[in-house]
Amino acid sequence: MSEFQELIKSFRKSRNYVRDFLVYGFKSRDDFSVKSGRTYDNERRRIESWLSEYIRTSYGPQGKTLSLALDSSLLHTNPLYRVWKSKSFTANDIMLHFFFLDLFRDNASCTADELTDLILERFGILFETQLVRKKANEYVKEGILSSCRKDRKLYYSLLPAPSLVIPDVLPDLLNAVRFCQLAAPFGFIGSTILDHQETDNSLFLVKHGYYGFTLEDEILAGFLKAIHEKRSVTLVNRSNKTQRSMEMKVTIVPLKIFVSTRTGRRFLCGYQKSSRRFTTLRLDQIQSVTLLEPFSDYDHFLERLEQNLPFCFGVSFGASHGMDTLKLTLSVREGTEDYIIQRLQREGRGGTVSRVEKNVWSYEITVFDGNELMPWIKTFIGRILSFESSNAALREKFYNDLREMMELYDIV
Repeated sequence: MSEFQELIKSFRKSRNYVRDFLVYGFKSRDDFSVKSGRTYDNERRRIESWLSEYIRTSYGPQGKTLSLALDSSLLHTNPLYRVWKSKSFTANDIMLHFFFLDLFRDNASCTADELTDLILERFGILFETQLVRKKANEYVKEGILSSCRKDRKLYYSLLPAPSLVIPDVLPDLLNAVRFCQLAAPFGFIGSTILDHQETDNSLFLVKHGYYGFTLEDEILAGFLKAIHEKRSVTLVNRSNKTQRSMEMKVTIVPLKIFVSTRTGRRFLCGYQKSSRRFTTLRLDQIQSVTLLEPFSDYDHFLERLEQNLPFCFGVSFGASHGMDTLKLTLSVREGTEDYIIQRLQREGRGGTVSRVEKNVWSYEITVFDGNELMPWIKTFIGRILSFESSNAALREKFYNDLREMMELYDIV
């Protein structure tokens, strides 16, 4: 039996469990049926070690359930950043880390061969030169070391600390980092910078912070790289209903990332070659991203997307039946309920708001998917005089929902 390890090599499996505890806190041990009970126990112990002060336990008919309780208005940083700071390491990793810091402390510049000899001479440990070179190149990529080539040899040196390079500017920059680590994507980077500078955030709080979405920053980084390099990708998608990973047998060209201002949820918008349509996928359901070759017609489809976006009420591009035109007629008492008109104009996303007659106003819009408007339209129930749509199924669904509601409340 393998021994439980708090540190992890791959975040993919733990990400799903952290998200399930955070979003679906009502689940018990038996509800996690995709993996074994032992896997659940290991992941639960990891989460409890990372986030013990935010764990909430409750008991119900289904047994013991765990959940995460985070109130962004009371937190100076995102506690979920801790899961990114738990990567496993080997004994060689930790030894070479401190050996490098000691050997480079006098601003020395060494090749991989020289580093190997110095480690043997000073610490009495023999490493393979290939291993030392691999670790040094990894630190160059991480921004800890720098490298330059002289006389056909690659020399490594330690990058100076920011407190030595920009001592006057650093305090103000750290204030920006304190804000961005709460409000911007990839806030984990800002949190790590604050840790490195041995400081924290005591200036900013976010009233409505969507902290759970940091769990998908690794996926977001892959899509942003694909967008920057104009590449297509393949991805593995998981349905939250079945909890099973399903590999998509299509090629998607990432074009934009959409972010909901209401929920903070993020979506990938791209062109799907197999169906020859634009599509959107939730980032919190995507498990992995693999970059493919550059897409030659990238700019053409990006331009087409920009032309289509004004006809999206949300993130859906609808079905193949064409566009949906919806018209809503409302009763509004002018002078005392003008806020209703203002709300139509503010939230209508490009729809036409017009006065039909005294105390009667209409809202009309043409979109790809009229279903996206239905929750918003139903918030006006009690004022709706009529609802019309070019999509007969949508119109029938609206009135059926009204009839069902009236039956539930015994309204004649």
